[in-house]
Amino acid sequence: MNSRLTITLAVDDAIRRHGEETYPHECCGALVGGDDGVTATVPLPNMTEEGPRRRFLVRPSDYQMAESRARELGGELLGFYHSHPDHPARPSQYDLDHAWPTFAYIIVSVTGAGLPRQSDGVAKAGDMTVWWLKEDRSSFGEGKLHHGDENSDSNTAQTLHR
Repeated sequence: MNSRLTITLAVDDAIRRHGEETYPHECCGALVGGDDGVTATVPLPNMTEEGPRRRFLVRPSDYQMAESRARELGGELLGFYHSHPDHPARPSQYDLDHAWPTFAYIIVSVTGAGLPRQSDGVAKAGDMTVWWLKEDRSSFGEGKLHHGDENSDSNTAQTLHR
């Protein structure tokens, strides 16, 4: 199990903005990159039939599209991200039941209007964490998000929309 995932500030911002834009529903997307970490995000549609407010689902066709986009960028699929509206950035039992081994899972907590901390009525992304499924699939292990140096190439992070 990995313990650290490097993301650029642009990737961090893209994940947070996606969570804020889709609030009060969960957002989801793919993480693309290589050995140096995540260099792009691929937002995916939330196609769950259980209600996008509390769940997300990545369809096989979306998974294939994310892999294709990763190859186009010269990278690979490193994992997925999603938001937890009005809940902590910690994996749920549902997340555990639907996780795949070897992938990183970034979760961002998004707080919305009407809560005591929110006076401007706009959703705000808060804590963001990264998790890996343990080898025995019994639980997740928490990792550390590291922000890589963006001074080497300001265009290394991309957000791809369909």
